[in-house]
Amino acid sequence: MIGSHVWVEDPDDAWLDGEVIEINGEEIKVKCTAKTVVAKTSSSYPKDPEFPECGVDDMTKLAYLHEPGVLQNLKCRYDANEIYTYTGGILIAVNPFKRLPHLYDIQVMQKYKGAALGELSPHPFAVADSAYRQMINEGISQAILVSGESGAGKTESTKMLMRYLAYMGGRVSNAEERSVEQKVLESNPVLEAFGNAKTVRNNNSSRFGKFVEIQFDQRGRISGAAIRTYLLERSRVCQVSDPERNYHCFYMLCSARKEDVEKYKLGNPRTFHYLNQSNCIELDALNDSEEYIATRRAMDVVGISEEEQDAIFRVVAAILHLGNVEFSKGQETDASEPKNDKSRFHLKTAAELFICEWKTSNMPLLFRCDEKSLEESLCKRVFVTRDETITKALDPNAAALSRDALAKIVYSKLFDWLVEKINVAIGQDKESKFLIGVLDIYGFESFKTNRCLTGCHLPACL
Repeated sequence: MIGSHVWVEDPDDAWLDGEVIEINGEEIKVKCTAKTVVAKTSSSYPKDPEFPECGVDDMTKLAYLHEPGVLQNLKCRYDANEIYTYTGGILIAVNPFKRLPHLYDIQVMQKYKGAALGELSPHPFAVADSAYRQMINEGISQAILVSGESGAGKTESTKMLMRYLAYMGGRVSNAEERSVEQKVLESNPVLEAFGNAKTVRNNNSSRFGKFVEIQFDQRGRISGAAIRTYLLERSRVCQVSDPERNYHCFYMLCSARKEDVEKYKLGNPRTFHYLNQSNCIELDALNDSEEYIATRRAMDVVGISEEEQDAIFRVVAAILHLGNVEFSKGQETDASEPKNDKSRFHLKTAAELFICEWKTSNMPLLFRCDEKSLEESLCKRVFVTRDETITKALDPNAAALSRDALAKIVYSKLFDWLVEKINVAIGQDKESKFLIGVLDIYGFESFKTNRCLTGCHLPACL
């Protein structure tokens, strides 16, 4: 009715609030602060005239739980430096894009210890404490889901949850012995180097799902942990949208110490197809050379040997060289071959880098990769039937797709191996009584060409 306070959509400000001054059938005229708007009654929402100036800490208390009402409440709290808000048992976090160390120190942890959910201000520590108390009191394992779009701050929230669980269930250990929770946190730089990338909204976005199991004994003490990863965004290895970047490790290796760059026959990242599809190569807030050193140091901490580190980066370099192999028409119909001497150089280099000697459990293993065999695997496809084996030549486009498929699967297998290695270093307790799982599911992006996580086009995949 005339005089009512409502919310109406606006192309610039998303939602505007105002007073209804005229009604014409299905349309209403609303007088807002800066202008008068005509809108359909079906697309307008009532506004609570008694809405508190600083908002409410639990949105179930709102008179109207609709989109403009929720956004208004979050904005009011954000303006008052309150970045956390409840909706019942769900905690909503708004990324402040700055460090707020006073919110997460030991005194804050002590304050939330044993407090009922909703008794104190909304906080990740309250969610973690609730999960821990229910696990102890009811004897049932718990899980915490951290979800949101890219750049929302999910990974940081996950770290805060784990810090609190370590505070509640951490063991007292000698100064020389690292605790389980310390090992989990120490593994982050390695996982971030190989599983994180710069996206439109976030310079360090996790491009994989991570489920961290914190295992507890009968007394509620942490006895082990395991990291389960899944849905690595493999398509990013071969396809990067501007202004994003590929995985950090590629740029780190190109900015490594001189002897490593020469050993892996690398150079400027802009010379590699898998990196130069985007104009974003360097990041102001990230020094790739320093990050390379820090990643090598983190690998030492989690027990990855020098020989294994060399093999890891040989694979990373081989993938970059593989991406520079181009194809042209071969002598046979629908056949293909490396386009020129430059492509043959990268093919040969990739094959050489894939050859490595790796000691596992004191047993030396030699992995061989023949240049000719690698070329045939890219330019030909083999079909095995019950009676015979059929080899089909691939045209240049199909060969390029075969090249990208190989790069994606090799990188995915490398990432899986790293996670398994980290789990061995952390130590799992297969006899644990309970566990609290923290699921950090990565945020999705919108691209001009959307593909599923394995790289196929979404409509066909669905």
